[in-house]
Amino acid sequence: MMAIRLPRILQVKQNILRGSSAAKDVRKGYIAVYVGEEEKKRFVIPVSYLNQPSFQDLLSKAEEEFGFEHPMGGLTIPCREDIFIDLTSSLKD
Repeated sequence: MMAIRLPRILQVKQNILRGSSAAKDVRKGYIAVYVGEEEKKRFVIPVSYLNQPSFQDLLSKAEEEFGFEHPMGGLTIPCREDIFIDLTSSLKD
């Protein structure tokens, strides 16, 4: 399992908050992410999920595919929606 160091997490969060007008409608302590392989769906999740090892695996995949430039204006995670929902439902904020 590959972990993402804290500076990377902070960089991702800063890039998302700086570059996305959609971030303005997300309350403090949460972040908008776009999930899907072809068609993307927007989810709003607690920022605390960024520290979870299983969620960090998804961030690694996103970094491999998109780097830190996300086409949707927010963090884009390249996985199936059902997998994302299963993963996040098991996480605690």
